[in-house]
Amino acid sequence: MRRATTFFRYIGGILLVSGTTIGAGILALPVATGFSGFVPAFFVFSLCWLVMLVTAFFFLDVNFSIEGDINLITMADKTLGTWAKALAWFTYLLLLYSLIASYIAASGPIFISAINYWLNLSIPENAGPFILPLLFGWFVYLGTWGVDWINKILMIGLVISYALLVAFVPTHVNTSLLKHINWSATPIALSVIITSFGYHIIIPSLTTYMNHDRKHLAWTILIGSLIPLIFYLIWEFLVLGVVPLEGKDGLMAAWKLGLSSTEPLSKIIPNKWLGIGAKLFSFFAIVTSFLGVSLSLSDFLRDGFKLKKSWEGRLIAVLLTFIPPVAFVLSSDRGFIVALQYAGICVAILLIFLPAMMAIKLKKPKFYKTIYAKLLITSVIVFSLLVIGINIYERFYT
Repeated sequence: MRRATTFFRYIGGILLVSGTTIGAGILALPVATGFSGFVPAFFVFSLCWLVMLVTAFFFLDVNFSIEGDINLITMADKTLGTWAKALAWFTYLLLLYSLIASYIAASGPIFISAINYWLNLSIPENAGPFILPLLFGWFVYLGTWGVDWINKILMIGLVISYALLVAFVPTHVNTSLLKHINWSATPIALSVIITSFGYHIIIPSLTTYMNHDRKHLAWTILIGSLIPLIFYLIWEFLVLGVVPLEGKDGLMAAWKLGLSSTEPLSKIIPNKWLGIGAKLFSFFAIVTSFLGVSLSLSDFLRDGFKLKKSWEGRLIAVLLTFIPPVAFVLSSDRGFIVALQYAGICVAILLIFLPAMMAIKLKKPKFYKTIYAKLLITSVIVFSLLVIGINIYERFYT
């Protein structure tokens, strides 16, 4: 019985990592990487996955070095001090509130359209931002167990819709389009790709959920992060092999108009099932990411405000998680997009720079005392500063 429970928690943990990682952003990734081409994109995806995996293990080891069920605020405070705690607060809240706001805004039209069509109702558009938190906020209130339970079901839908999405594309792939290479354009997509591997936020919640079993957690993170990498690369291959860079239905035009990759793809391959697959995949990707991010923010706020694990404490944490982004979406049509433009900087600071800085303070495992660990940590810090520098340059000088 115990082995069966451990196995299902193991699978649930893997799916939580994958579900938190794979968001609706996968549909936009080929548009961002189209300028550089498939080969450079493959290299950048692999590099970003490896860097984020390394910092995830930093994150995990720091988490294990501090007693109790703690979150990023406590980790930053106990290892680096007040400055790191303040930096963690600011970047974490900016990043996660921005992500939740984007999920709420993106899901509103999907829910409104589906409800009005299937139930023959006429729900106003301004009700859209409330639907996602009301339907799935209960699972966040229940904690990791509740999110894990519903996430398993949603991940099945995600995989099926993804299969439906790619089923009609391979026969249309033109391998000559995959030969386009422009290494100088790789910085354009670096921020988007880094943000697409931001699963670290779920690690503190997973640590508690998996009874502080480091071995299983390490495998959970490795396998859970590999699944999105495979998803991303397959989708990159298919889209970049079908949609040309230039032209009215090309990736460059989609980039300028802010469209997802399914828009030009559906014009080049006019198949209704492709359109249905895109809508279903968007829904499942949004909800799975929403659940993982919301759970992480709820645990973060509970830890930061030292709220008790009682039903009142969990309720306050959930309300603090959803009220600000809902209010933000209701008050601004494009405000959250501006915040999302800085997501790459937030991820570089929060999930690359800070874990590496915290790892410097580690004494266990013994690896952290070796010269190899110091070189690895230094390389990661340099990489984070590079990502931040590229983001700042793109925002203010291009």
